[in-house]
Amino acid sequence: MNPTFKQMLNSVCVWIDSTALSQFIQNAAWVVPTVQIVHILAIAALMASMLMINLRLVGMGARDQTLAQVSSRFSRVIWWALPVLLLTGAILITGEPARSLKNNIFQLKMLLVIGAILVTLYCTVPLKKNAAHWDGRAGLGKLVALVSVCLWVGIIFAGRWIAYF
Repeated sequence: MNPTFKQMLNSVCVWIDSTALSQFIQNAAWVVPTVQIVHILAIAALMASMLMINLRLVGMGARDQTLAQVSSRFSRVIWWALPVLLLTGAILITGEPARSLKNNIFQLKMLLVIGAILVTLYCTVPLKKNAAHWDGRAGLGKLVALVSVCLWVGIIFAGRWIAYF
């Protein structure tokens, strides 16, 4: 890691750690468990919704509905859960900034989040303009679904590994 970046990151962590909000999160015993519960429930909602879309994309689920219908139904949950995850994640980071921001696994997780969001957009946005967008693209659809599932599962694993690195 670049020494200048490392020094800047240390300064940011010290600053966040010294804020009243960070001190409150650190000292109120109920905050972290409560935020973690909300974070985990949002992960479950997002993962279930993403899985339903990807299963339909590969032709394994909800065959009585079009991919556009499944995407429309479950994308709402994904785009509702994602801000909840970002907010609860930000609260957890604020409580222990150095533990997260300086952690290589956390940084990997953030890259995976960006990738997963981009893949999810790539899969769902075209369906709003053309419900048949993925028709006749089964091979590409399977690849997109596989990449999507791998990214989201990677995010979950990285989230758990942060505590151990």
